[in-house]
Amino acid sequence: MLCCYSQLKESKRAVNSILVDEDEDEDDVERVSWSGEPVGSISWSVKETASSIRSGSEQSFPKIDTTPSLSKQGSGYSLSSLSIVILLQPFSLEKFRSLQDKLLLLDEAVAVYDGNVITAVLIFLKKSLSKEILFRELMARDVALRHYVHYLKEMGEQKLLLMHYKEHLNIKDEGRRRDFLKSCLSLPFSQDDATHVQDHYTLLERQIIIEASDKKADAEIFKKFPRKASILNMPIITTLYYSCFYHYGESEGTFSSPSNIRKTFRISEKQYILTALGARAKLKSWFDVDSLFNTKNWLGYTKKKSPIGFHRVVDILHKNSAPVQVLQEYVNLIDDPDLKLSGALKYKCHDVVINTYRDLKDRQQLIVYREKLERDSPEYRKIQELLNNVQIRWKN
Repeated sequence: MLCCYSQLKESKRAVNSILVDEDEDEDDVERVSWSGEPVGSISWSVKETASSIRSGSEQSFPKIDTTPSLSKQGSGYSLSSLSIVILLQPFSLEKFRSLQDKLLLLDEAVAVYDGNVITAVLIFLKKSLSKEILFRELMARDVALRHYVHYLKEMGEQKLLLMHYKEHLNIKDEGRRRDFLKSCLSLPFSQDDATHVQDHYTLLERQIIIEASDKKADAEIFKKFPRKASILNMPIITTLYYSCFYHYGESEGTFSSPSNIRKTFRISEKQYILTALGARAKLKSWFDVDSLFNTKNWLGYTKKKSPIGFHRVVDILHKNSAPVQVLQEYVNLIDDPDLKLSGALKYKCHDVVINTYRDLKDRQQLIVYREKLERDSPEYRKIQELLNNVQIRWKN
């Protein structure tokens, strides 16, 4: 008990050494109520304090004369901090070596409601604690956390925010991980990083809802194709694949529908088609595969169009054991003649090979290919009929 009292006394003494004499130049500053938010303009004091601690200099900081130029902001910030004389010496906080002592110091700094004091202590803690421990402790201290985030933003050290964000990897419970990610949403990330954190939080929140529902689902597809793993913490494309596999055709209003996930996470048409194609082909749902590529022109005619090459479509279909008739239809849609022929040869789409050699007027290749076929098969007879057709003007 005596030890704790002594440590608290030391913390108060150190904090008081940072504060200015309350009576000094009181007429030159305007006092407003404490709001608990970071001091509005701490750029000068933050950078000078950090510079002093890094360099080990023992100089005190000059007072800034704010009387002629500052206007009232009405923000609730302590404007007195702009004219504060920071008396902190670099060695004065080094006596606080244990984590417990440092946290007592921080709590005492927060208790005096002075932004510069809090910032000075935070700079000392940033220097003396690991990033993981510092962020862990700050998460339980909202006022100190807001000051630290403000400090990092002004100092251009936002990489530390990303390191804090990565702490979610150490949280096993999905509910706590979701709450942690939610707490990160208010941190001043760059625009791209903020979007990523928001998407991560939204995705995990969505996955928790889907997982809770699907664990007790009794739909036929879950019986026919039991889930092999939980959807929790899976990447967005894996989540989309899962949705296309188990929830295809659901209305956009449901969290688990592919169209909802595609819209929410701004998934490109190309990525969506690749993912949905893999999922529906896995289920041998060739009608759904066709619907991915069917488009109608203004006259109402249906044709197939794809944001990815049809040669890639054929590869995916073949990997999922699509029947020859399906493969042949999509091989025929390949624009490049060489790619079309190589795909037809690779996947034994005989009609496509035969028609291609016919269009090329290549008699010799037809003869060679005929020898690879069973005699009296439909394809063999088709080649024979073409070779006997005197109206075709062969090039060889």
